[in-house]
Amino acid sequence: MLWESRPALRSPVLIAAFHGWNDGGSAATLAASFVRSSLDATRFATIDPDDYIDFQQTRPRVSLNAGRTREISWPEIEFFQAALPGANRDIVICIGTEPNLRWKAFTNEIADLAAGLGVDLALTLGGLLADTPHTRPVPVTGAAHDGALAQRLGLRRSRYEGPTGIVGVLHDTFARRDVPSASLWAAVPHYIAANTNPAAALALVRQLEGILDVHLHPDELESASEVFMRQIQQVLESDEETAAYVRELERRDTDEDDEDEEIPTGDELAEELQRFLRERRERPDEPDA
Repeated sequence: MLWESRPALRSPVLIAAFHGWNDGGSAATLAASFVRSSLDATRFATIDPDDYIDFQQTRPRVSLNAGRTREISWPEIEFFQAALPGANRDIVICIGTEPNLRWKAFTNEIADLAAGLGVDLALTLGGLLADTPHTRPVPVTGAAHDGALAQRLGLRRSRYEGPTGIVGVLHDTFARRDVPSASLWAAVPHYIAANTNPAAALALVRQLEGILDVHLHPDELESASEVFMRQIQQVLESDEETAAYVRELERRDTDEDDEDEEIPTGDELAEELQRFLRERRERPDEPDA
């Protein structure tokens, strides 16, 4: 852990989000980044990516500063702190890239930080790819391994079995260190998962507001969600195949019909949607619909 300062915090809650397998539609990292910016949070620590990132899989990026000086941007794992508005407690925000290496050591570093700062609740955020239509409210599920904590937060007790990402390993580490923890997952329509989904991020922020009993005023995410939904609607208006697939998901969602019908695959529709949104980005002079 690389400390830039050692803050004294009041009953802090920690929220964590990681780019990668747990971050469908970038919902988790966008939600955490919004919380960081809305609270004007201050960075106080980082984790050295050299110890945990395989740079052949997660490559650094090169950019030009003022069109002349080349700069390398490395994958980061950062920690920020801020006061929660209207509450007698603070928040720690962890935003980073899911590590490729040494997950046990990585999660121990985070648990050490949490225990040292007196964190009494850790919440991880995730975006889960699902067969859900974008026309429905974004489902958010929450779970905790501890039954009493799940009941107190109005969540369910986790009974998941199967492959896991860094979030699952982190919760196991928190449990062994007696740091209460829970996870929040927004369901992201798989056919638009490659695009940043502000609607899913907004749903996570709303869930955080309820659990933490704070108002974060996510007006920016609400506006971005409206623009995003208009863009998706334009796809539906120009592509009957995509529209048919969404109607099928809506039918499944409401259980109105048990008949099976042939529908295009999610990969086919994702490719079509990517083409449409790419063309829009290549025409920046056009206003958003």
